[in-house]
Order: sequence, then C-alpha cells, then structure tokens
Amino acid sequence: MLGPVILAASRSDRMRRLISAAPVTKQVVDRFIPGESVDDIVPIIRDLTARGLELTMDVVGEDITTPAQAEAARDAYLRLIDRLEDMELGERVEMSVKLSMFGQALDGGHDMALANVRPVVEAAAAIGTTVTLDAEDHTTLDSMFAIHEELRRDFPQTGCVIQAYLFRTEADARRLAAAGSRVRLVKGAYKEPAEVAYQQKHEIDKAYVRILRILMEGEGYPMVGSHDPRLISIAQELAHRAGRKPDEYEFQMLYGIRGDEHLRLAAQGHRMRVYTAYGTDWYGYFMRRLAEKPANLRFFVRSMLSKG
Repeated sequence: MLGPVILAASRSDRMRRLISAAPVTKQVVDRFIPGESVDDIVPIIRDLTARGLELTMDVVGEDITTPAQAEAARDAYLRLIDRLEDMELGERVEMSVKLSMFGQALDGGHDMALANVRPVVEAAAAIGTTVTLDAEDHTTLDSMFAIHEELRRDFPQTGCVIQAYLFRTEADARRLAAAGSRVRLVKGAYKEPAEVAYQQKHEIDKAYVRILRILMEGEGYPMVGSHDPRLISIAQELAHRAGRKPDEYEFQMLYGIRGDEHLRLAAQGHRMRVYTAYGTDWYGYFMRRLAEKPANLRFFVRSMLSKG
C-alpha cells in the first residue's frame, strides 16, 4: 500500500530535498547505486564480471529540462562505452537507457531522443554489445516502441522493456516475441492509473507469468527481470517446457538486491545480468527501488533510525 505513496514522493521536489539532505541517505543509496562517475563504477564492473556475472549499466537521471542536458546524457553513455572498450568487456556489459533522459519529453522530444540515442547504440555495437530501451510510464511507450523499431533496422540486437502490470503488455509481448528480439519483462515501477494497469500484486504476478510464457514460447530472447523466487522458478520451468537452452534466455536483477542469488544462478550455468546504476541524479531511481519492495523501504528506515 505504501508503493503509490513512495512513487508520488519520487516526483516531489520537497521530498527530494529532505531525503537528499538526510545524513544517512548516501550510505543507504550506495547499496543500490555504487558510484557517481565512470571511475567509481569501473571496479564494480571488474568485480562482478570476474564473478561470472554480466551487467547492464544505467546512467541515472531522467528528469531533464533542456536539450543540452539530453546531449550531456548521450555523452555520459559514450564515455562509459569508451571505458568498456578499454577493459575489453563489450561482450559482458550492455547499457540500459531511459529515453526521457535523451529528451523524449521536451518539444520535438521523439525525434530528439532518437537522434541522441542512436550514437549510443552505434557505439555499443562497435564494441560488441548493445542497448536496451527501458520502459517508463505508459504515456511514453508508443514513442519508445517506435524508436525501438527504428533502431532495430540497423541494430537488430537493440532490446526493450515491457511491464507486466499494464493491460496492453500481453499484446506487446506477442508482437515482440519474434526472431532476433531481446525483451526484458519486469513487473513495473511507475504509478499508473487503474484504467491502464493492474493494481493488486496477485493480478500483476499472474500477468507476469502469462506474458513470460508468451516470450519463452516465442522466437526472441527473453530477459527475466525479477527478484521473486517463485517467478524465477516458474521462468526456469517455462524455459524447460519451451526447449530453451541456458544461453537462450537470461535473468536480470538489480545491484544491491539478492546478491547471493545472482551468484547462485550464475553457478548453475544461467546467464545472470546485474542491472547496475550510477550517477549523481539518483533520487528517482532510488525511490522506485523503495516502492518496489517493502524490504527495501524497511532497510532504508532502519538505517535512518540507527544512524540518524
């Protein structure tokens, strides 16, 4: 029940100031966002890949207000790609991007976002990796899917994210479950109205399983974005029934959540990718992590009480 309240707070400038100013906040944020710069994150990349894990990197910050900020976001990803090339880790580390960070919500935003994200996708392909377009609130999805389709004409490995709590997603999954596609399925982490999205956890879980079955039985490459032990077991069973080999799908989990499970799945021979965010504009990302799971909120509150 607290999830919608936290998501509303993620858009509040007043709450942003209060939480950012709390002395303990940075210590807690570091659990989910282990650095602010490329230099900070390089040791994390080296450590996780050495443990047999793969990564998808997110430079946090979607609430931009100017074209210059959108270009700065593009350049931040290009700097990351340069470092991945230096480390020769292109095949182990991909990128996740939010098109809002590339100017999608500004005037002329669709074309601006496409123009800014294309060089990132192009540079990623040059070092042997790819980009996944993150899903945001439902009003942005038609634009995101159109940009995804446009990018796949030249870079067919470009991935996208779909969200189980939206009513439209089963139809989107059937359209996307084609040969060569890469689709990450998540439950969803934005505050959506009852007219477009399931509101109850059990409804979202059932939708997740229905959609995951569509992806596993399709011809694309499913990416299972979940920390839920039950859904992970179901994903393994659906993959088995669909005759998929371990390298024909993957699991994805967030940095800082269930780290032992990351290693367990990798040790079993599964492809396990850790969604790792970094950057200075961490507030919106952090608040969504709190909203997704009560345990994350309890961790934050407990830390504030013990250190405040």
